Amino acid sequence: MADSDHDHSRSRRRGPSRRALLEMAGAFGAAATLGSASAYGLTNFGGGAAGALSKAGDVCLAAFQGNAPALSGPPVKVRFAYNGTGICSASVPVALHRGYFKKHNLDVEFVALAGNTDQMLQALATEKAEVGISMLLSWLKPLESGFDVKLTAGIHGGCVRLLANPQTGITDITKLRGKTIGVSSLAGSPRHFFSVLLAKHGINPDSEVHWREFPADLLGTAVQRGEIQALADSDPTVWLTRQRSNGELVEISSNLVDDYAALSCCTLGIAGPYLRKNPAVGAALTRAVLEAGAHVHANPDDAAAVFGPYTPKVPVADLAAMLRSHTHGHSPTGADLRNEVVKIVGDLKQANIVKPTTDPGRFAAKVVVDLS
Repeated sequence: MADSDHDHSRSRRRGPSRRALLEMAGAFGAAATLGSASAYGLTNFGGGAAGALSKAGDVCLAAFQGNAPALSGPPVKVRFAYNGTGICSASVPVALHRGYFKKHNLDVEFVALAGNTDQMLQALATEKAEVGISMLLSWLKPLESGFDVKLTAGIHGGCVRLLANPQTGITDITKLRGKTIGVSSLAGSPRHFFSVLLAKHGINPDSEVHWREFPADLLGTAVQRGEIQALADSDPTVWLTRQRSNGELVEISSNLVDDYAALSCCTLGIAGPYLRKNPAVGAALTRAVLEAGAHVHANPDDAAAVFGPYTPKVPVADLAAMLRSHTHGHSPTGADLRNEVVKIVGDLKQANIVKPTTDPGRFAAKVVVDLS
């Protein structure tokens, strides 16, 4: 996953400014009118949907199976912006190394990134890559500002955690008023998500808590030194921080609590101009990643073994345990993904993260494309 939330100390280099990215987005076609799937001629692609997503959150492959035609001709070359630091994006290397991309006649090349979302956005905006994966909370602000990327599928739920030492009296999120929370990026998904959760519990995330930025691998040390009282980050970093604390740090919340337990976290995005020209390729990419996600859900040990070389310092057994803790059986598409975006954008408005004028329904209809 290309996400600042998964930055390690080796990848703390800053990408281009948000202003520069938005200027590139404008040049890349962000001013185009974006609407429902029918505007792309995608409504009937792939042989028709075989049914809606299970409300229990089962992997949604029905809409991408049945009589969907394979891409014809030689394998289609596609560049995938991927940094390999986030275990929750294991479905991407699984799709590559277990043959799901090949099955759908795709020749996928990984475009290496140092680790942050801005670099992935730059790769998509400058046509150095056609597709990427990031946390939905990392996509939404650039998309709100006009960045031309279409979301085609949620990949899983989970992987963001909030840790604290219960000896300090912080036993749940309601005890954070007046405290300082450490994050690896002040603009990252962990801060955004827990801002939402704080707001839902009546705590103003801007004025009633303090946020401090540290390199991800130093967050645990910052708690020990008393510089912060809690930390929020993503797997594998936050998982390993908890594990190495010898019981001093415990998980007091995550993005699998309350109604977020049934929502997705990471999302597949395809550059809008590319998708409009190549809808069949976009559908094949989505189908391959969904099938690989089903493989991760059913075979977490194998998925961890595939992902292991991307994070060689983390034991495969730990990677497998992380995958089991995520909801890789939840991969919404179409209307289900659109409904999740509506919910999350509404919550971000409550936490003052998106503009108060942003309409969640119109926004979701604009950025989510149904390829079934």
